[in-house]
Formats: sequence, structure tokens, C-alpha cells
Amino acid sequence: MAGLVAAARLRELGHEPRVLEKGTRAGGSMLLSSCVVWRHLEWDRFREECPDGDGALQRLIWERLDDALGWLESLGAEPVRRDTENPLTTGRRYDPRALTRLLAEAAGEVELETPLPKEAEPPLLLATGGFPGRLARERGLLLRANPWSEGDGLDFAVARGAGTTAGMDEFYGRVMPAPPARIREEDFVPLAQLYGREARVFTDDWREITPQRVAWHENDLAQLVGPRAWYVVEETNYRIEAARAAGATVAGREEGIAVHVAAAVTHTIGGLHVNTDARVIGTDGIWAAGVDAGGVATGGYASGLAQALVLGLAAAESI
Repeated sequence: MAGLVAAARLRELGHEPRVLEKGTRAGGSMLLSSCVVWRHLEWDRFREECPDGDGALQRLIWERLDDALGWLESLGAEPVRRDTENPLTTGRRYDPRALTRLLAEAAGEVELETPLPKEAEPPLLLATGGFPGRLARERGLLLRANPWSEGDGLDFAVARGAGTTAGMDEFYGRVMPAPPARIREEDFVPLAQLYGREARVFTDDWREITPQRVAWHENDLAQLVGPRAWYVVEETNYRIEAARAAGATVAGREEGIAVHVAAAVTHTIGGLHVNTDARVIGTDGIWAAGVDAGGVATGGYASGLAQALVLGLAAAESI
């Protein structure tokens, strides 16, 4: 999302950016998401939920998101919903395929299957989606993102003097059915096992690790579950039945209905150190937007798409 937004804004400002896409399609992980672009309703709640994040970047996103959504809709984006159905947040829900088509058209030609050149010249905006593939592989987790985000932008900038933020081991993710469940890209949203607040949690060898408190977003459970665990609930629900249909291990036990689950990485939280213009600190002529930039949701959870939208606009205007 960040790269397409930046390219569309640059064209509005009279420039002709070249847009490179490593994958076989535009849209990155935005295309695979529920496409809710949101912010915390209250600033203090944002700081409380992401206590280790960069306050200046958080403030930029919190203050600018509403206008950024207005800009998005000025291009023709039509919300599916004009609220988030969550009393703690505000934002919009879009159809991810429609939004991708709209932004790709506004961005101009997208050169598919074109990785980042090793000697790319500035001005350069990195919007490669962080390094969820690498993190998932290193930690034995599932991947709930596009398969091309392996840290290309991170490596490129670090090799040229960039620093990284705290939270390089943190991720936003969801608890999903564990293998042998079959999870296709179109299953990323419907197969998320979002009932953790009502579940008891056990390790793979049946040691109980149920936390005393679970956050509303359940991202904390994704960190806790790790490569494999069990959710146990008293009654089944439609998400469990979807997991069963996908081939997940669902079994009856004395404690209740047990579902074998695993954490899946959607995007990384740590990343490149940028300022509020999205310029990568320590480099000359390099910007980073989306989750290539780190330091926004450190210690918690915030909207990756809001970060992509606001930093994509900020980068374009700075360039």
C-alpha cells in the first residue's frame, strides 16, 4: 500500500515515479488483508497500547490519518464500512481488491517481477513490506503475508548506513490453524482463530499457559502461541468449524474442544529508523514507508495500513 500511495501522490505533484514490484501482482499484503485502515480513537490509548513506539511517528499517524482517508476517497476509494465496529478505534474498511486496482491505476505503470536493483539511485522510497517471511522462517512460524517480503528494503538501507528501531523480534500476527490445515491466501482472514479471550491456552505438550489478561486485538496471543499450541474452549464456533474443514486437528478432551494452532506473521514491527518525513536516518536520499519503517507499534499493535497510508503520503511530499 505504501509504495502505491506514494507513487499516486507523486503523480499528483507532477512527478513520474518508477514503481517496481518484486512479486507477480501489485498490492503486497494489503491485497490479502481485511483492509481496515484505522487509528486508536484516543491518543493516550495509542501510547498506552504501544508504549515503546516513537511518539513523533505515532502522533503523525494519529493526527493525519483522517485527512489521509479523505485523500484516498478523493481518488475514488469507496469504503465498505465507514467505521471499524470497535469502540476503541476509528477508520474505514475497504474492499482490498478494489483498493489495489484503484491505487495501481493512480500510481501509473507497475513493473512486476522486478526486484529492487542493488545499485538503485536516489531519490528512492523503500516500501517492500518489512521482513515477515524471514522472521517466520527463523522462528518456525506460519506466514500470513505475501511471499515476497523478505527484508529487501531493510538490507538495502542498512548496507548504506541506516539504523534500525527496537522491536526487531516483534510482529503483528494472528493465531491460525496449525498444519496439516490447508491455508490459502484467501483464507488468511476467515481462518484466523479469533476467540482466544475465551480459550484456555496449552503448550504442545499440554502445559497450561493461559494469560491472566488478553488484549482486544489478540496480537499478544500470537506472540505467546509461537510455532504450536492448543486452544481449548467449551463450545465450538464457526471459526473452529472452518479450521476443521481446512484439515486442522480438532479433538475432544476432558477440558473441552481442543484446536491445534500456530502463530502466523502478518508483518514485522521493528524496521528502519525514519523521521516524520519518512526519510531513513543515516542515509542520503532514501525514504521508507509502510512496515519497512519501524518504531510505530513497538510493544503493542497498531494499524499497518494506516502506517502505510500516512508514511506513503509523507514520503512523497518530502521527496
